[in-house]
Formats: sequence, C-alpha cells, structure tokens
Amino acid sequence: MGTRGRGLRDLRAVLAPVAAGMAVMAAAAAVLVPALGRGSGPWGPGADAGPVAAHRTAGPGLPQAAPAAPGCTPRTAAASLRPSAADGPAVQRIRRKGQLVVGVDQNTYRWGYRDPGTGRLEGFDIDLARAIARDILGPDAKVVFQAVPTNQRIPAVRQRTVDMVVRTMTINCARKEQVAFSTAYFQAGQQVLAPKASPVTAFDDSLRGKRVCTAAGSTGEAELSRRSHGARVVTAPNQLDCLVRLQLGEADAVVTDSALAAAQAAQDPAVELKGTPFTDEAYGVAMNQDDPDLVRRVNKVLDDYRRGGDDSAWMRAYRKWLRADLPGIPGPPAPEYSD
Repeated sequence: MGTRGRGLRDLRAVLAPVAAGMAVMAAAAAVLVPALGRGSGPWGPGADAGPVAAHRTAGPGLPQAAPAAPGCTPRTAAASLRPSAADGPAVQRIRRKGQLVVGVDQNTYRWGYRDPGTGRLEGFDIDLARAIARDILGPDAKVVFQAVPTNQRIPAVRQRTVDMVVRTMTINCARKEQVAFSTAYFQAGQQVLAPKASPVTAFDDSLRGKRVCTAAGSTGEAELSRRSHGARVVTAPNQLDCLVRLQLGEADAVVTDSALAAAQAAQDPAVELKGTPFTDEAYGVAMNQDDPDLVRRVNKVLDDYRRGGDDSAWMRAYRKWLRADLPGIPGPPAPEYSD
C-alpha cells in the first residue's frame, strides 16, 4: 500500500469515532462572520518563526518549470517540485511589494475564520500562511489576507489577485492543469455531514431523493456529478453556506472534506459526520504555474514546518486547532516530489 493509501486508511480510522459522535465538540464560535475586506493588515507579534534549516537548492539538473499536468495521475497528483531557499523572480517580486497576499477562507472554524473576540483571522491555514510570509519577508512580515470563495481560488491565482491560496484546497490533476501546488500539508477525504437524527448514513443510496449541498467548484461537487446516489445536488459559494442551509432546513445533507465536516460538527452539535471518507485527498498551497521558484520556496517552508517530530510547527498547529475534532493523527503527510 502506498503512502497516500496509508494516509486514507489512517484518516478513516481517526474519523470513525467522530462519525459516531464520540468526538464532536460543541463550540461557541459564530457560524457567520463579517465579510473580510481587501486585507487584514500586518499580523501581530507573538508567533515564533522557528529555526530555518538548510535545504537542497534547485540547480542546473533540476527542472525549473512546474510539473506538467498531462503526465499527472491520481497516484502522482500530490508530487511537487523539490524545495529550494533560492530567491527567484516570484520571491523577489513579493519582497519588492513588501507583503505577501494570500487567498484564504474566513468562514471555516479551526482552518480559517475570524475570531469574534479579537477580530483576528485564525486557524490552521492562517498559521501556515504566516509561516510562509515570515520565511520570505522576515520576522516583521506583512501578510494580507484576502477572502476567496471556493470557486474563485483558481481564478485568483491565475489572475495574480493573490500570490497564493492557502485554503484547504485539494490537489488533483484537473486543478494542476491551471495552477501549481506545493507538497501536501494535510490529508483528508470527502465525507457526508447530516443531522444526527437523519436517515442518511453515508455516501450511499441513503442520499436518494435528499437535497445534498456542496460548494461550487469543490471536489465534493465533482464527486456528486460522477455518482449522486439519486441525490438532488444543491451548490453554494462556500462550505459554510451549506451548513447554514442544513440548519435552515434547506438541505438534508452536506458533502465536503472530512476535515471541514469535523469543524462544522464542532460548530453545531446537532450534526455529525456520516460513514467514512470515500476519497483520498491532499491539501496543498496553490500558486501560479509561472512561479516555480515560489513553489520550491513554499516546499522549503513546509519541510521546516514538518521537521521536529512531535515538537514540529505542524504538530503544534495540529494540537492547537485540529486535535479536538480530529484526534489521533500522528503527523503530516510525507512530501512527494516530481523531480
């Protein structure tokens, strides 16, 4: 069994108690948050930049372009360019601007959301974006967060509205035809979310005739287009919109990433995950295909982020943001490289 197969097996094992309602947390977080403007300004002090380790640098023997999508398969989709600390054209462009513009979510509890007490964007993805900004721009880095709906992530990268997207974005071959990805920083899979009293039991024929909501442009929408199990598919701009429709009785179930579904179950104790993840998906940082040096630089940051075992920055972020809802994950997915 390959690395990604083991990742899916481990994720299913981790999510089994969550699906049974044993690890669902009731949280006093706001379901709806204010709209995010053009940016939130510099992030505040208090984050530890951590040590910067030495890395292999891309040289003449390594291809400089992003990996070609035509050679992509589901087994190799998560492979990316080898890490490099070199300051290429894209990195230099960001330094000249003096800020890193990152497309993020502002509505997903634990991943990217605005804390109602502080007004500050927080979450697992937000911590990663700040780590990337510190590596490129230094300890006083300015990172500008721009809220991007699910179906606008790729256009934002291609049109350079943002330098990158860090937003629970699944790496797959269709997307790699349009954008470049970092190595995987989290492993997830599609799963069903529904009220605890619902007759829906999993991604199966129990969905027949039910209104199933998923975010437009998401991998959930793609899966439902391939096999709907007789469901009536409803799309919304963001995954949180689907939870709201579920709460309002305008949808019977939601299909979304298992990690996001666990976060939504933490927001609303009346819903729970059903069944187990039915796909194997890796989250990556999306960047413009013309910025291979930035891809390599982000992969270098991810190498730093993973390093240190149980005391790594990745594990600290996991314990802070995700462990309560996704217990038992032993560590980040191993990086895979195409070159």
